[in-house]
Amino acid sequence: MSMGMNTVRGVMLAGLLSALVGCAVNPVSGQSDFMLMSQEQEIALGREEHPNILKQYGKYGHVELQAYVETVGQRLAAVSHRSDLSYHFTLLDSPEVNAFALPGGYVYITRGLLSYLNSEAEMAAVLGHEIGHVTARHGARQYSAAMATGLGVTLGSILVPELRQQSAQDLLNVLGTALLRGYGREHELEADRLGAEYLARSGYDPQAMIQVIRVLKNQEQFELQLAREENREPRIYHGVFSTHPDNDQRLHEVVGAAGKVQPAGAVRTAERGPFLARLQGLTFGPGAREGVVRGQEFYHRDLDIGVRYPAGWRVDNLSDRILVTAPQQAAMLQTEVEVLKQALAPEPYLAQRFKGGTLTDGAALSGQPLPGYSARILLNTALGRREARVIAVARGLQMYLFIGVTHDADAGSRFDGDFLATARSLHALTTAERELAEPLRLAVIKAAAGATFRQLAGDSRIPHHAEEQLRLLNDRYPQGEPQAGEAIKVVR
Repeated sequence: MSMGMNTVRGVMLAGLLSALVGCAVNPVSGQSDFMLMSQEQEIALGREEHPNILKQYGKYGHVELQAYVETVGQRLAAVSHRSDLSYHFTLLDSPEVNAFALPGGYVYITRGLLSYLNSEAEMAAVLGHEIGHVTARHGARQYSAAMATGLGVTLGSILVPELRQQSAQDLLNVLGTALLRGYGREHELEADRLGAEYLARSGYDPQAMIQVIRVLKNQEQFELQLAREENREPRIYHGVFSTHPDNDQRLHEVVGAAGKVQPAGAVRTAERGPFLARLQGLTFGPGAREGVVRGQEFYHRDLDIGVRYPAGWRVDNLSDRILVTAPQQAAMLQTEVEVLKQALAPEPYLAQRFKGGTLTDGAALSGQPLPGYSARILLNTALGRREARVIAVARGLQMYLFIGVTHDADAGSRFDGDFLATARSLHALTTAERELAEPLRLAVIKAAAGATFRQLAGDSRIPHHAEEQLRLLNDRYPQGEPQAGEAIKVVR
């Protein structure tokens, strides 16, 4: 009897896979899992990619806080199902609200996420969840499933692709998507279960797992509100927590089961005050390498520049650009910087940057000390096909590019004056401005009797929605108020 071509291919694939790999015993379940990656390969991948993570995000430069994260992480890892691994815990210098892990024991939490937590137990819950992904080998399992089903891994990676072998790059692509969106409902629930178990074994209350998910869900709801107000897609970073609500019955069941686990050592309290004291001075929002927004002014300490944006326009300092929006979204202006390998005049820079397009209405930028050039060009933008005003301003090897577009295609040059004035305002920082270029930081204070977050917001340097942000930072979102005498986080 003859077999069809698909059957033959299936048999050949099964034979090839069985020749290359075997079933590996899952260290958590004790059952056999189909696996295309050995433990040694997991460890090697984490070790090779760790420097790339540090290059992309940066390590937060606070030795004591780094050591604190490492200490709590190692405490949890020691009671995990893979305590034999060499774990590494890193606090990243990023305002993003995220935590993730690479295979082989490399665990990361951002200062952006840390700023919203309110106890050591909550931080331990985040780290325990990520350790759960490592111990259950979720990264390796997801990669194996993707390769075996022939999905071809074109999911896109947020990692710096330094490994050149295709198999390594495929794995990074799978993991890159997982770091942004989580590993899927079942794996995330398993990581919650394992994290809660490791909390209990370490003496923490496993209910902290549910508390931290509620904190992050509130932050997510606020980001959805902002996205609606600004008519844009939401920027949700903590994908590892976004697959279930905090009232999920199965989540409560697995966390409740962890409460029966006996701690291996001392029982640890979830005191708020001592934990908040460790966050005193923590950078909040964009750091020095992203620059700081104060009202309509933008200051960047490391680049030594300042820019003034139009009055009444919203200024958003994103990780790779500044995006400012006119009232009623009538116009948008994007600013980005490129550090050139060799000096180049603004006019040829624009011609090179927009190769294939036709620059019109070109002219040297006047009225400022730095050389600049302005032109118009048709571009595909977030607002559709638009004639954009593009302006390049050079400062040594730094080239600043301003791209301005209007909401209505027939608005023409209505906002050209605003676009050009912004580009002309680019300047080196003054002595006074260097102090203003320092990033926002958390401060821990005792709440006065009768204090409200609305009052505290009036003294805050948070540029937008300060009242809501203070509530989020102190787990009082959307309408809670501080209690007299309690320690609370403010931003200065």
